[in-house]
Amino acid sequence: MIHPRRRIVAVATLVAALSGPATAGDRRVAALYPQDGRRAMSGADYARYPGAGILFCRDASGVPKRAAAAWLIAGPRTVMLNAHNFRSKRLAVTRAVADCFFQIAGRNYDFEPESLQLGVRPGAEALHITDDWALLHLTEPVTAAAAQPAPEAPLGLPTGSEAVAVTMVSPAGHENFGSATSLEACTIRQIDPPGEDGIRQARHDCNNGYGGSGSGLFDAAGRLIAMQSASLSMNSRRPYDGEFHYGSALLLEGALAEALRAAVRRPR
Repeated sequence: MIHPRRRIVAVATLVAALSGPATAGDRRVAALYPQDGRRAMSGADYARYPGAGILFCRDASGVPKRAAAAWLIAGPRTVMLNAHNFRSKRLAVTRAVADCFFQIAGRNYDFEPESLQLGVRPGAEALHITDDWALLHLTEPVTAAAAQPAPEAPLGLPTGSEAVAVTMVSPAGHENFGSATSLEACTIRQIDPPGEDGIRQARHDCNNGYGGSGSGLFDAAGRLIAMQSASLSMNSRRPYDGEFHYGSALLLEGALAEALRAAVRRPR
């Protein structure tokens, strides 16, 4: 078996899962799986899943574009999102933090450009699912919305194929769904063994589309337990297959959970 930290997404790369524009054909096909239970988020959903926000980044013309989901978490100034918003699969810089901002509760907040903390270890040569996370700090605290609490340790989820019912919350929506936001009840089908940083990959059957990276996976108790990273064979409408057609999320544990707890202690 290939170790999960050596497994690199091949069909729909990390960056493609983030913000690559969907073609007209992608929009017609829509959805990863034959079933599609997505709906738009309501006001009650924002109350149940606090911290839901959006990463916006400026294109070459300076026009802000919706890029991915992002989460205000562990306090009023910490934002969690995918590392692949700023790095390629081979860790080349793809975006500058200064070209992006965070939107929540209808307001925009700038990032501290030098605050970017990546999940990859020093000396790494590639970005994998289980280190595809980043934290950023805002230049001012958010007062108009509540933050998602830092995860409790441990999550208590077993490694293996035991099914875990979840809700995928996508505050930035998906290119293949006709709403600016998305929410869907779905299932984690398999949790792989942890990598060297103590983080496990969760394989799930939640529908995803371009722009859906960073979406949160919440358990039945309303805990944020995982963050979407990438999906295979985007928009193919094929049944879930644990080896060849599945969504990939990283669990909020190990080095990521430690970084979030450190953010709680960070001086304001």
